[in-house]
Amino acid sequence: MAGPYRLQYRRATSSVPTSEPSATDERDLLAGLRAGDEAAFVALLRRFGPAMLRVAMLYVPSRAVAEEVVQETWLAVLDGLDRFEGRSSLKTWIFRILVNRAISRGQRERRIVPFSALAAEDADEPAVDPDRFLGPESEYPGHWAAPPRAMPEERLLAAEARERVQAAIDALPEAQRAVITLRDVLGMDAEEAAELLEVSPGNQRVLLHRARAKVRSALEGYLEGTS
Repeated sequence: MAGPYRLQYRRATSSVPTSEPSATDERDLLAGLRAGDEAAFVALLRRFGPAMLRVAMLYVPSRAVAEEVVQETWLAVLDGLDRFEGRSSLKTWIFRILVNRAISRGQRERRIVPFSALAAEDADEPAVDPDRFLGPESEYPGHWAAPPRAMPEERLLAAEARERVQAAIDALPEAQRAVITLRDVLGMDAEEAAELLEVSPGNQRVLLHRARAKVRSALEGYLEGTS
């Protein structure tokens, strides 16, 4: 990583909560970056670095490779600042570069299927396990056989429950895992997630619904002591 930014990279990419920049913030950051201001670069690293690593890990086989992809992305961002025209937000532009590089690196590291193809494979899968609904022989066919349980707040906040949630996310099919990671873990909105993953808004909604249903089912099993 060239210029005054090299020495700041590792310190700035520690786990710091991501905050959403305003349009004014983005303009100020962009002006600072173009002027070679270290503080602007560090602010951007702290804001997006941890989320970028999570997204890169969706496409490559190890954390080490994901870290390399993130560093390559920052190099590309710095090299391309003069060509950034502001047609999208700075965040979307950075993450699009990241995803493209992660996909290319993933193809070199292992054979991967385009995300849109993975999403299509999910098309016939029911959003919720049919066994959770009453059958046609019942007095109320199609209704919940066992409705979703209310989640005790104190247990949801427990470290073990959070670990179970992450394990459930990790076990999801790749398309569902990517969408729920972007939406529920990293806090992206639906439009951002659909754009980054190059799926339709409707497909994004279906994938997210299915992912959330599976994670909730896994968490219910944990809370009930059945898993």
